[in-house]
Amino acid sequence: MRARDIAATLPTVTMRDPVAQAVQLMVVRRLPGLIVVDDRSKPVAVLPGTQVLRLAIPQSYQSDPALARTIDEVHADQFWQELRSLTVGDCLPTPVAKPLTVLPQATLLDIATLMARHHSPLVAVVDRAGELIGGITLERLLTSLAVSGLGG
Repeated sequence: MRARDIAATLPTVTMRDPVAQAVQLMVVRRLPGLIVVDDRSKPVAVLPGTQVLRLAIPQSYQSDPALARTIDEVHADQFWQELRSLTVGDCLPTPVAKPLTVLPQATLLDIATLMARHHSPLVAVVDRAGELIGGITLERLLTSLAVSGLGG
């Protein structure tokens, strides 16, 4: 099997999308992460769920985790409200890491190796021009490996 055989059409976000909307998209669609694309549908970033969560946490708390312990429970639960005006682009680190991508002809082993090496439950499948074709989640990859292993 190849990447093109198991790639799925996944929702994407852009740098201009609100962070809150991106997090909600991931939750509602039960995605393990998000693919951020530019105006030409080329992946700019592939963010595992933990990195999407990181977008939602104010930078001051990430820089000094002890600061989070000084906030009482009522106010700590409201940090989400601070996201209303922030976009995905506002929260991405600079420079943005190269997105995890594979070509359609990549094997399941190629995909598994990439995911494992980068601790990512999501990779983007792109054509030779770098435009997004689809995405492969860890669940989809493992299901494909398990099903293909039943034939042997």
